Amino acid sequence: MDNNFSVLMSLYYKERPDYLRQSLDSVFNQTLPPDEVVMVEDGPLTDELYHVLDEYETKYPQFKRIPLAVNGGLGKALNEGLKHCSNELVARMDTDDICFPERFEKQIQFMTINPKTDISSGWIAEFQDDISNIKSIKKVPQSHEEVARYIKSRNPLNHPCVIFRKKAVERANGYQHFPLFEDWYLWARMIKNGASFANLQIPLLYFRTSPEMFKRRGGFKYAKDSARFQWKLHNLGLISTFGAIKASLIRGAVYIMPNNMRALIYSKFLRS
Repeated sequence: MDNNFSVLMSLYYKERPDYLRQSLDSVFNQTLPPDEVVMVEDGPLTDELYHVLDEYETKYPQFKRIPLAVNGGLGKALNEGLKHCSNELVARMDTDDICFPERFEKQIQFMTINPKTDISSGWIAEFQDDISNIKSIKKVPQSHEEVARYIKSRNPLNHPCVIFRKKAVERANGYQHFPLFEDWYLWARMIKNGASFANLQIPLLYFRTSPEMFKRRGGFKYAKDSARFQWKLHNLGLISTFGAIKASLIRGAVYIMPNNMRALIYSKFLRS
């Protein structure tokens, strides 16, 4: 099977070196490894992180590093990295997650069999501390029609295991700076552009989670950003005025409630 695809990653200084090693090992030790891994260094890093990057750069000639002088955020980093991806098929990967061993083989096979599909992902297994400690499976809808309905109220793809055709993302003007909503906003613009979506109905990636994740997804600022995003969906014609107001109020209530209550809602109603 053809391995002409790129993996796009972004790293910043707060990442743990051991998590980075686990992530990179899972990328390079695939049943179908990529012929290019583009690592964007989003601003200055720690000496420990530089040491890990130096090691993998020496070991793997397909490892390409893109250093940025200042930290600009995920959206800007991914846009810059995308410019350096040589292949039309690009898979996303985060620096603290772990791929299933056959992730890329399954995704490349799917995208090859379905040449009209512009972007796809799959399920993710959310774990704490170790991949043997699976807390939940985050599922996403299968067909384009289901994605088109789902995107109005939920993020229809699991960004950490997305694979896409570079031209389709570029037609939507790539990632835009919108912290914590960069991916969902990109999917919304792509679907308005006529891009075709799908999701594999199998887990492809171990997603690292922790109680701190729910802290990041809460607070008044997050509620405000979420409301701003609902109006982005409204301006794209994906939801009505009433839908934007309703979603802003409901989501806002969840985001400002105590962390333990928000974690319960995520685990009981948004996961399996």
